[in-house]
Amino acid sequence: MEERRRYRRLPIKLELEINSLFKQNNDIIKLNNKTIEVIDISKNGIGIMCSDNFPVNYYFNAKIEFDEERYFYCVVKIIRSSKQGNKYCLGCEFVGLADFLADKVDEYEELLNKSQIY
Repeated sequence: MEERRRYRRLPIKLELEINSLFKQNNDIIKLNNKTIEVIDISKNGIGIMCSDNFPVNYYFNAKIEFDEERYFYCVVKIIRSSKQGNKYCLGCEFVGLADFLADKVDEYEELLNKSQIY
């Protein structure tokens, strides 16, 4: 199968707390600090695993934190969902992420390469 992704996925262990999901038409779903696990990241988005099936085409706010010095805030859009066992795997893309923030993913990849983690 030919790889069609523009950017390489990098493994990451990160937990996010989500307060709500929203759509541009002001449709809001309250989640009360739902914790999700980020399993991979690229310059384009993140892959997450969670116990709940969040609806596609909804957005949420996130803080992507590589370490205390390398992090950024962003808006993320859920673009796909699939069930894997008793969890859901969601594909999400960054919305309107500035280039200098996306470059933090490149910095993270350099750190991974230096430490030979993946």
